[in-house]
Amino acid sequence: MPDKQMAIQRAWRRGAGSERPIMVGIAGDSASGKTTLTKGLVDALGRDRITAICVDDYHRYDRVERKGLPFTPLHPACNYVEVMEQHLQLLALGQPVLKPVYNHATGTLDRPVLVEPSEFVIAEGLLPLHTRLARACFIRRRWKVQRDVAKRGYTDGEVAAELARREPESAAYIRPQRAYADIVVRFAPIEERGETPHDPLSAYVMLRPTIAHPDLSGVISEDTRKAAHLKLMRDEDGKPVDALHVHAYAERSLTDRVERALWHALQEPEPLPGGLGRIGPEGRSEPLAVVQLLLLYHLFQARGGGEARPPEPALVRPAGHAEGA
Repeated sequence: MPDKQMAIQRAWRRGAGSERPIMVGIAGDSASGKTTLTKGLVDALGRDRITAICVDDYHRYDRVERKGLPFTPLHPACNYVEVMEQHLQLLALGQPVLKPVYNHATGTLDRPVLVEPSEFVIAEGLLPLHTRLARACFIRRRWKVQRDVAKRGYTDGEVAAELARREPESAAYIRPQRAYADIVVRFAPIEERGETPHDPLSAYVMLRPTIAHPDLSGVISEDTRKAAHLKLMRDEDGKPVDALHVHAYAERSLTDRVERALWHALQEPEPLPGGLGRIGPEGRSEPLAVVQLLLLYHLFQARGGGEARPPEPALVRPAGHAEGA
C-alpha cells in the first residue's frame, strides 16, 4: 500500500501543471456494446493516449452478496456512486485515482488499481451519467445472451431470467441517462428489410444540437447512400434532430470510403487503424467503425478547439479503378 500511495503522490505532482484530459462518458444497459465501442477507440489511438475505465467497477457488492438483495447492479444503491463521482472529478482534473475492480468473470471484488489519466479518458458503464456531478465531468457523450453464454458461463435461461429481473431498474436508472447525451447510438436490425437480431446490426446515431457535429454532407452523398444516410427526425422532446443511419448490409467498399474520409479529418497517420469496428477476435462491424470515428472526431475537436478538419467528400473512383492508400 505505501508504494501505491507514493505512486499516487508522484503522479499528483506531475499532474499539477499538466493539461487536463478530455473526458467522455459512454452510458448504456448491460451488453449494449459500451465496452466494444470503447475498445475500438483505445485500439485506434493507443493506451498511451486513451485511458479507459469501467464504472461498473464501483459495484458495492460481489455476485454472492447480491443474491440476497432486492435490487440488481443497475440500481444506484448497488454501487458506490459517491466514490465514482469523486474519482471522475479527480480524473477530469488530471489526477490519478485508486480505482476499485469488479471481476466480471468471477463476480468478485478484486484489488484496486492505480489509474492515471492520459490525453483522453473514457468512462463507460451502467451509470456514468446518472448524477449531475458525474455529468459535469464530461464533454457530454453516450450484445447480451451471446456474450454472457460464451464469456461468462451462463445458460440461455439464466441470461433471460437475469434480463427480466433487471428490466425495471434499467427503465428507472439506465435508459433515462439518454436525455443527457449529445450522441445517442442504437445498434439494431433494419426491420423494414426483414432483418432479425441474428443479422449484422446497423447503427442509428442521433446527433443532438447540444454540441457541434462534423459536416457530413460531403461524406454522406448519393454515391455512398447505400452505406449511410442522414435523416431529420424528432427527438423525445419533439425537437428536430439529425440522425445518421449506417447500414450493415452495404458493400464494404462504400463504408470504407466513409471511414477513410472521417479518419482523414482527424489528421492522423495512415492507414486506418485495424481495431476500429472489431467485434471479438475476428469479427468486424462497419457501422461500429463509423460510430467510433465520429466519437474520435469529437475527442479531437474538444482537445484542440478545432484541430480536426472538416471531413472531405468520400472519393468515388471509376469502376475497375483500384483503391489507393
